[in-house]
Amino acid sequence: MSSGQLVPHRLGPADTVRVGSAGLRVRPARVVLSALGIAIGIAAMVAVIAISSSSQAAFNARLASVGTNLLTVTPGKDFLGKPAPLPESSVGMVERIAPVDSASATGSVDDAHVYRNDHIPQEASGGIGVLATGLDLPTTVGLHLAAGTWLNAAQARYPTVVLGATTAELLGITHPGNRIWLGGQWFTVTGILHKAPLAPELDTSALVGWDAAKRLLGFDGRPTQIYLRSADSKVGQVRDVLAATVNPENPSEVTVSRPSDALTAKQAANNAFTSLLVGIGGIALLVGGVGVANTMVIAVLERRGEIGLRRSLGATRAQIRTQFLTESVLLSTLGGASGAALGAVASAGYAVYQGWQVVIPPWALGVGVGATIAIGAFAGLWPAVRAARLAPREALSSP
Repeated sequence: MSSGQLVPHRLGPADTVRVGSAGLRVRPARVVLSALGIAIGIAAMVAVIAISSSSQAAFNARLASVGTNLLTVTPGKDFLGKPAPLPESSVGMVERIAPVDSASATGSVDDAHVYRNDHIPQEASGGIGVLATGLDLPTTVGLHLAAGTWLNAAQARYPTVVLGATTAELLGITHPGNRIWLGGQWFTVTGILHKAPLAPELDTSALVGWDAAKRLLGFDGRPTQIYLRSADSKVGQVRDVLAATVNPENPSEVTVSRPSDALTAKQAANNAFTSLLVGIGGIALLVGGVGVANTMVIAVLERRGEIGLRRSLGATRAQIRTQFLTESVLLSTLGGASGAALGAVASAGYAVYQGWQVVIPPWALGVGVGATIAIGAFAGLWPAVRAARLAPREALSSP
């Protein structure tokens, strides 16, 4: 190397960022619009992931509070396809299973209908069902009263009723002590239930005492749904013997289910929907990347004079390429960081509104910003290479 040969100055990291951000500072409106596409995609992805995580945390807490050891027994079908009623002694038979901690039942009173008063037309029953109930149903199912009290042994013999949460809303009843027209006679409301996540059929029901249902409403005494709690470690074993215990002669005519399985399946469906929304957010992110690429192509065309001048002053092709590639990455990172912050704020607000624990996985923020850097590098690569290939004379002679 001769002593008179010029050696190009090597740009440090700070110089690279300063030069790469110069184009962003002089065109703020274009920068905002270009970064907006990236921001929308990242905000959608972060918000969907965070909301899903908050929902999952709320679901886990809800499942832990209601328990997964509740099983239900309902009538199945006989060989002719007709409903096979459960024996009247079903609950007592279930209680004799050693791992069963508690059992209770409800029975449908099909001929009784519920109305706010005795002036309502018969056809306007609102779909409210009447159920005869055992006194220990709240303990077994995990029911909680929003107002009033549950039936006691004395009340269960007389025309008193406890309303499910939805039933109370339909009838416009918010306090105990009101009377409703049930089965052609007046019943006094003693309590109103909170919603029952593991037994939603109770939400739309009016529950009367077992004895009162038989004496006043013509109830036949056969349970139509049995609820039972077993030891957590024995749920599977109890489930296996329930049908044969309830109906030893025809166990195939008994249906056994685990309500928490339905909640888990619903949550799985929600997670699948979340994956779909994340995919849509990814598409929006790719569209934003195309916008960044378009912005960088236009920037190269508009700044040919600048490129020629820098090349004439000694800038190498690698330095020109690095300058525009850095500008593209900074533009994408700006959009990604803004989108991640927006998505985090939106998901936190939604979680608070729903009463959930706010859960924003750090990996979601990291993956979001990392994806924008990768997209920015990919989107800016071709414009950067194109800018580096411009010869000084060609660039300076451009109009």
